[in-house]
Amino acid sequence: MARNPYFDILFEPVKIGPVTTKNRFYQVPHSAAMGYKMPNSHAGMRAIKAEGGWGVVCTDIVSIHPTSDDAPYPYLTLWDDADIAALALVAEKVHEHGALAGIELWHGGSSVANLFSREAPIGAESGRATYNDPVQSRIATKSDIKEIRRWYVNAAKRAKIAGFDIIYVYATHDYLIHSFLSSQRNFRPDEYGGSVENRVRLLRELIEDVKNVVGDRCAVAVRFCADGGVSRHNLLNEGVTPQIEEQKEMLSILAELPDLWDVNVSDYSFEMGSSRFVKEASLENFVSYVKSITSKPVASIGRFTSPNIMVEQV
Repeated sequence: MARNPYFDILFEPVKIGPVTTKNRFYQVPHSAAMGYKMPNSHAGMRAIKAEGGWGVVCTDIVSIHPTSDDAPYPYLTLWDDADIAALALVAEKVHEHGALAGIELWHGGSSVANLFSREAPIGAESGRATYNDPVQSRIATKSDIKEIRRWYVNAAKRAKIAGFDIIYVYATHDYLIHSFLSSQRNFRPDEYGGSVENRVRLLRELIEDVKNVVGDRCAVAVRFCADGGVSRHNLLNEGVTPQIEEQKEMLSILAELPDLWDVNVSDYSFEMGSSRFVKEASLENFVSYVKSITSKPVASIGRFTSPNIMVEQV
């Protein structure tokens, strides 16, 4: 049966920096509970998605350094060259079916306890590291920030060697970079705190650093918290909040730096629900404002099942 031409736009190639995806079906990063313990199973699962026709298939979060150890959860790591092989298998299996492979580089900041590595957690602020473990994080010094930039660069280089096409700088969900962006967590008196321009400084530096070392062959994506950490209840009752206005200001500063923006919200539990009960295109308002600020491709989620609604979102 011939496809209705109305839906052709969903199957058009999209250029993302130096790479091109064969269609608009984009599997954003999500955890699969396999990680370093089951690398073959993880690669196989991503391969099945690529075989099913997705244009882009991404990994789970991938830790860039032992100071971002989320044990006992078996997330993937790129701490050193020994980690490349397991991730190269993912990229290889995804490529076999003509899809692009994406990797989400992650540092947990103050939100991890580092139970295995025994490293002190670091972040924009000092505080309790996690909800479950009695661990205190420390404030990142200027020296730490230089090291964080180096860790990201090293992980990006390894991701490129592993064969990934899209490399993420993960800037949401209360992890390291998000703690620097947040006016509710970042009270630093130096050039990395205070004004919006100062609070986006680390993210801007990381985007530039990663592009410098992989941008010739790999696209650089940023996962961005479009709601500024505001609850759905507050949004429904208060409308646009100062936090969202701040997010728009941050986005305006960084708009054209990455090759792609991946839009999400701080609480994604609603979007994890069954598609029978979750409204399609649930992040439409956030995606719309991001698209109005940047000319770069924008990816997001929303429990899509109707191709008609998918077309309306383009």
